[in-house]
Amino acid sequence: MADPGQLSPSVFYRLAAEIGFRRHFHFGGLEATAQLMNLCLLEANHRVLDIGCASGKTACHVAGRYGCRVTGVDVLPEMIARANERAQREGVQDRVLFHAADARNLPFEAGLFDVVIGEFIVGLLDDRDKGVGEALRVARPGGIVGLNEATWLATPVPEDVVRYMSGTFGVKGGLLTAAEWVDLLNGVGLRTVTAAIHRVSTRGSWRDGLGDLARLWPRLLWLAVTHPTFRKILGETVSLPKNLFHYFGYGIYIGRKAA
Repeated sequence: MADPGQLSPSVFYRLAAEIGFRRHFHFGGLEATAQLMNLCLLEANHRVLDIGCASGKTACHVAGRYGCRVTGVDVLPEMIARANERAQREGVQDRVLFHAADARNLPFEAGLFDVVIGEFIVGLLDDRDKGVGEALRVARPGGIVGLNEATWLATPVPEDVVRYMSGTFGVKGGLLTAAEWVDLLNGVGLRTVTAAIHRVSTRGSWRDGLGDLARLWPRLLWLAVTHPTFRKILGETVSLPKNLFHYFGYGIYIGRKAA
C-alpha cells in the first residue's frame, strides 16, 4: 500500500480493483459510451480495441450489444481479472479478449483494429501524444479513434478545482480544454476530428453506482478502517470544491486515420 500522502491513478484504481467495483470509470456512464459507439459508426464485423478497459464494462457491453469482437487492455492485472470475470458472467467470453498492457506501448501490430476507443485514459497519461499515437498506430487505414476524456469547460480554473482533480484522479499535468484535445488529435495525424462536449451529471453518476455501493459496502467499510490511503481518497472524493462542475466536464472526440 502506498504512502497515505501520495495518491496516484494506480492507487485509486488498484483499490477499485481490490474491492471489485464494477461500474464505469469514466464520466457520463453508459449514456456517454452509447454516444461514443454511435459516433464511431460501430458495426458488428468491426474489430474493436478498448484502451484502459478497467473492469471490462464497456468491452462486454460492446460485444453483447453490437456483436463485435473486442480486445481490452489495462495496465493493472487486477482489472484484467475483473474483466474476465465480467465476460464470463455476461456470457460474452467468446467475443472478448483482455490483456495487461500499457496504453503507451500496445502489444499489437499496426493497422489491426477498425475502431480504437478509450474512456478517461489518455488524460491520465504522462505522455498523451504517445498514448494517442499508439491508438492511431494500431487502427487500420480509414479506421476510427474515439475518446471520452475529462475536459475543462471554462478557464482560468481555480486552484482548489485543479488540486481536487489531481489529488482524486491523479491527472498528470492538468486537464485539457476541448480545443486542446482537438489540437492533440490533429497533431498526431488524425483527420476530421469532431468533438461533443458535456457537463457532468452527478445524479446519473450516483445512479450508475448505487448497486455496486450496496453490494460492496462491507468491503468499503473494511478498507476505510484498515487503509489510510483509502480513507484519504474517500475524504477527497466527497469534499467537492465549490463550482467544480462549472469548470469540469467531459468531451467525446472522434478522429479518422488517413486511408
